Amino acid sequence: MAIHTDILTSYKKINEAKVDTLLQKEIEANNKKIVVLDDDPTGVQTVHDISVYTNWTKDSIRQGFEEENNLFYVLTNSRGFTVEQTTKAHNEIAEIVDEVAKERGKEYIFISRSDSTLRGHYPLETTLLKESYEKNTGKVIDGEIMCPFFKEGGRFTIDNVHYVKYGEELVPANETEFAKDKTFGYIAATMPEYIEEKTKGAYKAEDVTCISLEDIRNVNIDKIEAQLMEVKDFNKIIVNAVDYVDVKVFCIALYRAMAKGKVFMFRTAAAIVKVMGAVTDQPLLEREQMVVKETTNGGIVVVGSHTDKTTKQVECLKELKDIESIELDATLVKDDAAFEAEVQRCLDKEEACIKAGKTVCCYTTRDLITADTGDKEDELRLSVKISDAVQSLVGRLSVTPSFVIAKGGITSSDVGTKALAVQKANVLGQIRPGIPVWQTGNESKFPLTPYVIFPGNVGEITTLKEAVEVLIKK
Repeated sequence: MAIHTDILTSYKKINEAKVDTLLQKEIEANNKKIVVLDDDPTGVQTVHDISVYTNWTKDSIRQGFEEENNLFYVLTNSRGFTVEQTTKAHNEIAEIVDEVAKERGKEYIFISRSDSTLRGHYPLETTLLKESYEKNTGKVIDGEIMCPFFKEGGRFTIDNVHYVKYGEELVPANETEFAKDKTFGYIAATMPEYIEEKTKGAYKAEDVTCISLEDIRNVNIDKIEAQLMEVKDFNKIIVNAVDYVDVKVFCIALYRAMAKGKVFMFRTAAAIVKVMGAVTDQPLLEREQMVVKETTNGGIVVVGSHTDKTTKQVECLKELKDIESIELDATLVKDDAAFEAEVQRCLDKEEACIKAGKTVCCYTTRDLITADTGDKEDELRLSVKISDAVQSLVGRLSVTPSFVIAKGGITSSDVGTKALAVQKANVLGQIRPGIPVWQTGNESKFPLTPYVIFPGNVGEITTLKEAVEVLIKK
C-alpha cells in the first residue's frame, strides 16, 4: 500500500555533524580497499573523482589497488548477462582481486552494487563472491548487508518495506513495474520476504536481522553493533533508511563490528558506497565542467530502457525544438537482414543531423519484444541483441558528437564498453541527482567526451530534457 512522502520528514532529527565526525574516525581506522562490482554503469550515481574500470585484467585491478582512493569500481554489466556469463565473470574477478590484494598486502571488501528497485542476479552474485572470498582468504563471511536505499532516485526502506517514490507517494517496490521485470521480477512485499523468495527458502524471512529506523534515529550505535556481532552463517541484514544520515549511523556500527573481526558481504544500491568511501557532496555539474573540447557538432541520446518513466521522459525531450527524434524499429529484431537495414537507416540519419549541429535522440520501439519460447534466457538474449544495435548507433559513428547520453542500464553499459571502448573512466559527478557523468579516457573512441549514464528508472518526467538542455546550452 502506498504512503505519503510526508513520512520522510517525520522521523527524529539527528545531529549530523556529530555523526560525520564519528564516521570519519571509523573510516580512517579501516585499511581495507573497497572493490565495487557494478552490474551496470549507473552505480556511480552518487560519487565523483572515482575510477571505473570496464574490464578486470590484472593490470586494471592493480591500478585500482594503487589509487589513493579507498574504493574503485569494476563494471561487470552482469545485469545483461546470462547466469553462465555472470558466474564466469564473478569467479574471474574474485580470483584476480585476491591475487592483487596479496601482492599489495592489502585486505579488501566486496560490494555488489545493483539495482535500487531490486532487480539483478541475486543471490547468485554475492554467493559466488562469498565462496571465492572464503576460499582465497580463509576467512568466513558472517553476514550479507542489504541496503537498497538511494535517495537521489527516490528509493527508501521503511519498516522493512522498500519504496519507490512517484510524485508525492511512496509505492512498495513489489507494486511497481520494476517488480514485473521479465528476467528479475519478484512478488515479495517486505525485504525479509524478498530474501526468502529469491533464495528459494534457503534464508528464512524470520531469520533476517533488521536495523530499524527507530534505533538509527536514536543513534543507538551500540545496539546496532550488537545486532551485527550476532549475525552468522551468511544470514542477511536489512538496513532501513530514508536519508543519508541513517546510512552514516549504520556504518559507524558496521565499521566497529568489522574492527572486532566480523566479515560482511554487501548487496546494495549506490548510496552506501558513497558513505563507506567518504565521498564528499558536490554541486550538480555545469556544461563547462563536462565539455572540454568545443565543437559545432550536435550530441546524441540513445535510449534502450523500456520503463514507463523512460518513455515519458523521451516524450518530454521531444518538446525541445533542436532535437531530432529517430525511432529504431526493434520489432524487426528476429529478422537479421531487415534489422541490419533498419540500424543503417537510423545511423545515416543521425550522422547527417550531428554534422549539421543538431542533437539526435535515437530510441527503440516502445513495445516490449518477447521471445516466442517464453524462456527467460531467450528474452535476455533478444534484449541484448537490441541493446547491441542501439550501442552501434554510437559505435559506428564516423563523426564525433559533442556529448553522448545513454538511457537504461544495459544500454549505457554497452555504449560505454563496446561503442565508446572505454577501459577506464573518471566519474566527474552528476548532471542531475542520481545521473552520473563519465569523462572518457584517451583510449576511447571519442576521448574526453562527456558520457552521461542515465538510468531507466531515475528522475522526473522532465529530467532527461533538463540534462540535454545543460549540455546544449552555450
